[in-house]
Amino acid sequence: MNTDRQAVTVVGLGSMGSALAAALLDRGHPTTVWNRTPGKAAPLVDRGARLAASPEEAIGAGPLTIVCVLDYEALYTVLDPVAGALRGKTLVNLTSGSPEQAHEAAAWARSHGADYLDGAIMTTPPGVGSPEMMFLYSGARAVLDAHLPTLTALGDPLYLGADPGLASLYDAALLGLMWSTMTGWLHGTALVGAEKTPATDFTPVAIRWLTAVAGFLTTYAPQVDAGRYPGDDATVDVQIAAIDHLIHAAAARGIDNALPELLKATMERAKAAGHGSDSYASVIEVLKDRQR
Repeated sequence: MNTDRQAVTVVGLGSMGSALAAALLDRGHPTTVWNRTPGKAAPLVDRGARLAASPEEAIGAGPLTIVCVLDYEALYTVLDPVAGALRGKTLVNLTSGSPEQAHEAAAWARSHGADYLDGAIMTTPPGVGSPEMMFLYSGARAVLDAHLPTLTALGDPLYLGADPGLASLYDAALLGLMWSTMTGWLHGTALVGAEKTPATDFTPVAIRWLTAVAGFLTTYAPQVDAGRYPGDDATVDVQIAAIDHLIHAAAARGIDNALPELLKATMERAKAAGHGSDSYASVIEVLKDRQR
């Protein structure tokens, strides 16, 4: 183990917490671990991790503690009784939750004299340690900078801003994008599969198409920011006509149409709001209508 590397503690050794600790060990960080069920630490101890007997001992082992537990209730259950040990330390919270919970945790950490970063892991456990996988962070930039080499061992650290809730907010938004994209791909796969096309044949074409879709997002982002949606590529009216073809083709092949029907209904709401001749980006106006 490289003693030039910063010592770090990982609290919580589920599949993700264990992956975090393993990545730190792989990059030579003296790593202390703690888990409510100590047996989960055995593979990490075999690789050189130090098993702490208590959360207080774990926090005291170094300047940085990374927590990745089931939820915020579990976080407070573990840390509240030993909160005094956090004074002068840095707490990086990689527990999934809401922006509101992140704000509360940041205030809680400050009240105990600890620096705090909230984070979101944008990969599954096998991706931890890859420089291509994003780890989102929000909170004080100086805190991130102080521990950047250590956090870089986990993946590519992307700083979002001083608001501690931003990492959780981006996490929710990006997961929504992921689920929408994967469900759309599955619907398309089911559709072509009805004609005996294997998913492995359809998917390379779908991935190439997603590259073009990424270009649409880049075009539409400035329109969204400006609130102006010139319909000089494909209007909402055109998209409504096009999605009818998808709905017809899927219905003829017995494919569930809940997703495209929902999309069409949203487009029709945009049309009813006066955006029929605007670009597809104008659909955001009905999506954010509840804010008014």
